[in-house]
Amino acid sequence: MRFYETMFVVKPTLTQEEITQKIDFYKTAIINNGGEISATLDMGMRNLAYEIKKNKRGYYFVIYFKAEPKLVLELERLYRINEDILRFIVIKYDSKKEQKAWEILVDRAINNKKSAPLKEKEAEEKVAQE
Repeated sequence: MRFYETMFVVKPTLTQEEITQKIDFYKTAIINNGGEISATLDMGMRNLAYEIKKNKRGYYFVIYFKAEPKLVLELERLYRINEDILRFIVIKYDSKKEQKAWEILVDRAINNKKSAPLKEKEAEEKVAQE
């Protein structure tokens, strides 16, 4: 299995529920085609560097996974046929140095998930104290 990272940008006009469905669809596609998801990173709504299909913002999401090369072809095909995906990229980490960097990125993504609820609790406590 090879190490991959995929990032995709979803249209900002979708509801949160629709965005979640899109994300779950791609996670399921990876798993059903023999891939193994190591981590995910929800980057949220961000401004685009330039307008894409009349959109100035997009919802960014990253998936770190291990898979065989044929899965990447299927994943790219699924991205292309979905009109709600503004942009996508799949990055392969080949060398040992790149794989080490991939592992660091996965650790950061996992740690971000753990620290996000703590940050929310801290913010709620500050508001409650005021």
